[in-house]
Amino acid sequence: MKKFYILLFTFYAVFCSAQAPANYYSTATGTGYTLKTQLYNIIKDHTDNGYSGLYVTYQTSDIDNFYENDGSILDMYSENPNGNDPYNYSAGATQRCGSAGYSNEGDCYNREHIIPQSVFDEKAPMVSDAHFITPTDGKVNGVRSNYPHSVVATPTQTSLNGSKLGASTTAGYSGLVFEPIDEFKGDIARMYFYFATRYENTVAGYSYPMFNGTSNKVFTPAFLSQLIAWHNQDPVSAREIARNNAIYARQNNRNPYIDHPEYVATIWTTEADDTTVPTAPSNLAVASSTSNSVNLTWSAATDNVGVTGYAVYVNSVFKQNETGLSATITGLTPSTSYNFYVVARDASNNISVPSSTVNGVTAASTGGGNTGSEIFFTEYVEGSSNNKILEISNFTGTTVNLSDYSIKKQSNGAGAWGPGLALTGTINDGTSYVIAYNLAATSCYNPASANLSSNSTDLQYNGNDPIGLFKNNVLIDIIGTFNGGAPNFAIDETLRRKPTVTGPNTTFNKTGEWDSYPKDICSGLGSHTVTLSNEEFNTTEFSIYPNPVTHQFTINFKYGSDESFTIAIYSLLGQKVFERQNTNNKTIEVQDFSKGTYLIKITKDSKTLTKKLIIN
Repeated sequence: MKKFYILLFTFYAVFCSAQAPANYYSTATGTGYTLKTQLYNIIKDHTDNGYSGLYVTYQTSDIDNFYENDGSILDMYSENPNGNDPYNYSAGATQRCGSAGYSNEGDCYNREHIIPQSVFDEKAPMVSDAHFITPTDGKVNGVRSNYPHSVVATPTQTSLNGSKLGASTTAGYSGLVFEPIDEFKGDIARMYFYFATRYENTVAGYSYPMFNGTSNKVFTPAFLSQLIAWHNQDPVSAREIARNNAIYARQNNRNPYIDHPEYVATIWTTEADDTTVPTAPSNLAVASSTSNSVNLTWSAATDNVGVTGYAVYVNSVFKQNETGLSATITGLTPSTSYNFYVVARDASNNISVPSSTVNGVTAASTGGGNTGSEIFFTEYVEGSSNNKILEISNFTGTTVNLSDYSIKKQSNGAGAWGPGLALTGTINDGTSYVIAYNLAATSCYNPASANLSSNSTDLQYNGNDPIGLFKNNVLIDIIGTFNGGAPNFAIDETLRRKPTVTGPNTTFNKTGEWDSYPKDICSGLGSHTVTLSNEEFNTTEFSIYPNPVTHQFTINFKYGSDESFTIAIYSLLGQKVFERQNTNNKTIEVQDFSKGTYLIKITKDSKTLTKKLIIN
């Protein structure tokens, strides 16, 4: 409760005179995004005190000397500025959330990442930067989850101090948002502006509904307008100035938007959007290749502001991002021809036209069995209550580092993907990786046995929530149909990928690729096998012509059979691009396919055969 109005003016005068050291901002002389970059260079390379060090910082940065003035933890999600607080926490260790967790407000407090740590894969130094990580009630922190901060239409949950969770009113985003009370809206907005500046060098790679994928503007227009409005409506307070000083003493960097609130307008309201696209990269070439990789090089693109990175495509499908002028493409198939091209992007996410396309051929295999091109989902449990478990398997022929991978949920088959759960560790060839909701019943599967156990909202799915597997924020496999609406596709059942499926697919085919089992069948988790074929055709029994093909090809069986068969066509990245089941139509149209090399798989009776198909 604000009882100390006279003292507030005294505090404000004292703290204003104790802001940044002389000349701290002496190099911040520009305007627009130039100023933002100058501020980045001032506040970067701060002292990282570690995740546990946050609690030490809070003992000086987040003490209530401004409302009750009682020395308790100042929590923006529980503080009542106009009355008695519903509960209080001491600065000591006894009221911090531990392994017992929380059930109600007031049980314990923990560390709230205003920008969720899943956005940056829990990496340092972001994960322990006190400038945007605050002490908050554990229960309310859990309610906020990973949702953006913005204005709520109709609350579905309201905390004891009036913070709200509910549907968004922000243009372009219809998901859930969390709205703090008016007293702290400016505080939170300035934390976002700090993050956009301090991590200017990496923020373009972070996927979050509030971000636009650029390193300069950072925010979508609608969310930026909301943050600026909160910044203006709730000016810098004595409490923020004291917090900034305390964190500076620990981290040796400051939030410039507390010291200089005018910087917000100078940066974000004076800079016109850059719409000029970079030139295309030139001189793309294959430098070398192995049986499962190709090394590419190219010459730099140019831009009116500056090129920030390149995207590499394999057979017209996005493969990976690069910041330099070379790339190593892995996970390829031996003795196979691939087409490659590269596009450039700038800080405003303007994308160039593609470079010229080059062709590369991998070397012959030196041994080993059949392999897939990527890791993929192999089991899905949507069982009783909290029994939500996923399995991913690796048949690529090599160990895969999971740092580039995440899973995301689309709630009710509508709206944007969720914030995502970053995967950790590695997955060896021929093994499986289990991801379990940490409240799953041990009678089904013990979460402690999982490779990754989490309370992430992306693991709290139902049978109408599509689940995607992402690599570098690009969808590579899916369970359910994105934007498929609310109908249940897998409620109260276990799905297990058929052994004949050897790679991911961004089109969900429940009948063709999955076997269904009753609810709470968890016995298969932790291992998976694949079989590329059952009994195989003699290669002379079946042919396709013409090959290469331009518009259509015909399937020819040696003995002229009119019996039905199944045909599937896969890209060389393992994505199914065509399927026709139980057909006797032997003419296949391919004029809408991208040029390149594909694999065609024919199944007839119990026999299968896979052949290479080239489309010109």
